[in-house]
Amino acid sequence: MNLLNFPKQAISARQNYPLHLGLFLLTVLTTLWAGAFWGGHLVTLASVPLLITSLASGAAYSASLLLFLSVHEFGHFFASLRHRVRATLPYYIPLPPLPFFLSLGTMGAVIKIKERIPETNALFDIGIWGPMSGFVVCVGLQVYGFLHLPPIDFIYTIHPEYLTQGGLLTPPPRGSLILGKNLLWIGLEYLFAPKNLPPMTEMYHYPFLFTGWLGSLVTALNLLPVGQLDGGHITYAMFGRNGHAKAARAFMIFITLLGFPALLELLLALIKPDAVSLIPPVMLHWSWPGWILWAFILSRFIKLSHPPTGYDHPLTTSRKLYGWAAIMVFFLTFTPVPFGVT
Repeated sequence: MNLLNFPKQAISARQNYPLHLGLFLLTVLTTLWAGAFWGGHLVTLASVPLLITSLASGAAYSASLLLFLSVHEFGHFFASLRHRVRATLPYYIPLPPLPFFLSLGTMGAVIKIKERIPETNALFDIGIWGPMSGFVVCVGLQVYGFLHLPPIDFIYTIHPEYLTQGGLLTPPPRGSLILGKNLLWIGLEYLFAPKNLPPMTEMYHYPFLFTGWLGSLVTALNLLPVGQLDGGHITYAMFGRNGHAKAARAFMIFITLLGFPALLELLLALIKPDAVSLIPPVMLHWSWPGWILWAFILSRFIKLSHPPTGYDHPLTTSRKLYGWAAIMVFFLTFTPVPFGVT
């Protein structure tokens, strides 16, 4: 297809605006609900005023998370628009509160590229503008969260039972959800050294810190150099088909090895509990079983390979520098053990 035949105005006009708006509004509702939950507020359906009041308590979480997702996805969309590649507006994916499920209120957002990407520069720009734009937002959210922490006794408004226990328990109670740290978090923690910083078993009650942390996790997952993830686009554009294939295989092996010890622990706990002690603790410390699930999703649904563009060619030096910056962002935001239970 001749790109000049598809002006930007035509791309903007060919959108299902009611569907995009409807999904966005539903996601606003579900993220408000999730934000209220993480903030320790019970959403009540007893009356409309009480429902609105309880949902409003999740506004900071909802606005921050949707800001990150929107900037990320519109980064892709505007890059597509710049190169006159047909693409949809973001489809926001609402996630209602579910029992026994870590509900974040949304499963993210996606855009759909509706034609073959014409050449390497377009592929690179479309791939990189999303995660790099979103990275700026997640850093901003975390910096704001570090600089605007509530008083130390804020946590007692959510967990008043801690007052009867003499404050935050160290170590935390068995079965507590704990979030992992990445290099970005460690660097900001060292830079600001805030006195009121909550432990990682309570951080999810602080909406700006939590959404900034979620943004960094999503950024790292998208930058995995596999298939047609954002990182896959960037890697293919920088290193070609063979380089992309080698990187995809290497990272699949890496995340599989990263997840295997924790998965083995879960299986042994079910069939032979005494054997769990044979797994070296250091391996379990750096392992998360979710990587096995992620490896399965990548291999079965997203696929490892990347299709060629209409015209593959080397990138300019400036784009290669941006590409290496994206690789650095990946290592800053990658969290080996994002979720754990004490």
